[in-house]
Amino acid sequence: MRPHKQSSKASNKSNTHFKSSTNADQYHHLEWTNQITESPVYHPSVEDFKDPFQYLQKIASQASKYGICKIVPPITSTTPTGVIMMKEKPGFRFTPKVQPLRVAKWTTNNDNNTFFISTKSYSLRDFEVMANRATANKYCLSGCLPSAYLEKEFWHAMTRGNKGTVEYGVNVDGSAFSSSSNDHLANTKWNLKKLPRLQKSALHWIKNSVPGLTDPMLYIGMLFSMFAWHVEDHYLYSINYHHCGAPKTWYGVPGSAAHEFEEAIQHHVYSKQIISKNGAFELLAERTTMFPPNILLQNHVPVYKLVQLPGEFVVTFPRAYHAGFSHGFNCGEAVNFATRDWFPFGEAANERYTLLKKQPVIPYEEILCQEAMHLFLSSKKDDKPFVKISFASMIRKYDNALKRLKSLDKSIRVSSNLKETVSCGLCKRDCYVAHVNCKCHFHHICVFHDKELSNCSCGSNRFLFVRPDLPKMKEVAKKFEEQPIKKVGKQKNNSKADVATSVNRTGTRGKLGISTMSNTRTRSSCRLKEFKKCKKRASQCHLCAKIVH
Repeated sequence: MRPHKQSSKASNKSNTHFKSSTNADQYHHLEWTNQITESPVYHPSVEDFKDPFQYLQKIASQASKYGICKIVPPITSTTPTGVIMMKEKPGFRFTPKVQPLRVAKWTTNNDNNTFFISTKSYSLRDFEVMANRATANKYCLSGCLPSAYLEKEFWHAMTRGNKGTVEYGVNVDGSAFSSSSNDHLANTKWNLKKLPRLQKSALHWIKNSVPGLTDPMLYIGMLFSMFAWHVEDHYLYSINYHHCGAPKTWYGVPGSAAHEFEEAIQHHVYSKQIISKNGAFELLAERTTMFPPNILLQNHVPVYKLVQLPGEFVVTFPRAYHAGFSHGFNCGEAVNFATRDWFPFGEAANERYTLLKKQPVIPYEEILCQEAMHLFLSSKKDDKPFVKISFASMIRKYDNALKRLKSLDKSIRVSSNLKETVSCGLCKRDCYVAHVNCKCHFHHICVFHDKELSNCSCGSNRFLFVRPDLPKMKEVAKKFEEQPIKKVGKQKNNSKADVATSVNRTGTRGKLGISTMSNTRTRSSCRLKEFKKCKKRASQCHLCAKIVH
């Protein structure tokens, strides 16, 4: 599918009736803004638009190479956002964050950007009035200026180091999609209140509500309010809908270049005095790091951009770093979702969270097990290996850990009464398959802490809890291993197919994540060749080979 090229005629139309805050000759250092390639724009037909996941699968092999893409729906909302908020959310108010309009030097812990909570509370209308007044004061108009001009204005303001601030309503609970049966867009599967819980989204297995992940949140901006560089929790997909107001400029880095992105930031944005041994990831996770994309261009990190208008969706792909800013008052909405091709990314994120002792937001192991068992029992065929490889890899890892644990302590008592996910007190890992309890620790311990468990003196007071259906999961994993892997298109440019068949992970010692859990060799030489091909593709994938630096 060939995407439509971004049209900039409307957004870049000249306007001679505004007050310029910057002389043209002050823009020479911002010429790099013209060097950033635009990400693709897609225009699905009405038929394509019926199933969001089928359409995303259709464009993913191309769009994921850019990290972000724009989708212009063939159906529009028939109810104005203001009407929805007034009628369906009476009394709606929010407290924005105050953002400094400058690029931090990041040389000391006292010289970074902190987004403070505002002392003011706004209704949507109050914030719109304030935001439009701020734009009018700066440019003597309340309408939108050309996007290319505002991009230079934004980075000029950010790099001057002035003390100005803007306000941004970020992570505001709620949705601006109408509940009316008469609203055309709200009654499609693209309604962000519905999309994460659809059957084809793996997040539908999550029982509890997770704001921002399973339930959408609103983002209410003004001129130059920004969303700093970040990657989604658990490297999930995200989808953002622009309800109303001024455009937004987005920047995106493909997931295949995430390691290069972090390397560039670690060496060219953060000072060695404040960087931890775990690199840039932890600081970026705070979502307060904003820097100009020319740093990426200078370090040969691919970066792309787009301008999102009202009525348009923006999709970010797994492990794609992204950032952006608003051109004026606007209201957007975002939520996460996960398709089956996300699971290798989810495994990589899970391992990284464990290494950093970072609390997971979603129970990855539980989601993977639920999806794998459902796939096994389903009558529908799924020739793509995403879930099968990730599941078999995880079960093998658990099987090896349990064997080590039982050889370490033959007196350990085993209980097949584990029914829910618990958190490891040492590394924060979500343990769904198995965990250990003992008197030496006042919390659950995952089975991967060999050193800590070997030093434990509990003896017969140590309990190993495993799921009652673990034997069945082992059986399913073995059947998945015995199935031949079907090729997923041509392998180019670290595409999603590379990631899907890639199972090299930190902790797997470079081995392919699918192997029998017995000592007998059950694969034919033909199947071994298929696995070797997968391993070769895996070694080419930056996502999995370079999780920790």
